[in-house]
Amino acid sequence: MQITRQADYAIRAVLYLARLGPSQRAATSTVALEQKIPPSFLAKIISQLSIAGLLHTSRGARGGVSLAREPKEISLLDVVEAIDGPIMLNECVNDGGTCTFEKDCPLQPIWCEAQVGLVKSLKAARFDAFINPN
Repeated sequence: MQITRQADYAIRAVLYLARLGPSQRAATSTVALEQKIPPSFLAKIISQLSIAGLLHTSRGARGGVSLAREPKEISLLDVVEAIDGPIMLNECVNDGGTCTFEKDCPLQPIWCEAQVGLVKSLKAARFDAFINPN
């Protein structure tokens, strides 16, 4: 499994903003330049993160983008799911699965366990831990 390029860019953008400090704003052009994200792609990402309640955006001379929550309140899972939707390693882990082998499949418990572990790890990974890693 690999997260999308868009989710990776979103994580980098949120990390950049988290490192700025409380209530600090950055121009999207600065974030794009510093994080090597194509500006047009970043605009779409920022829109999605704003809709998800993770970022604030404002226009004008003093405008820019900032975190909508404290870094300790934003997880990697929040960002990935805001961009890519809910994590699903295999369609059989979905409630009311669509697999025709569901009742006889020895693999479904492994997929479910792996998904639970991944979601748990991403949910526990908060951006405050990445600001000044020691």
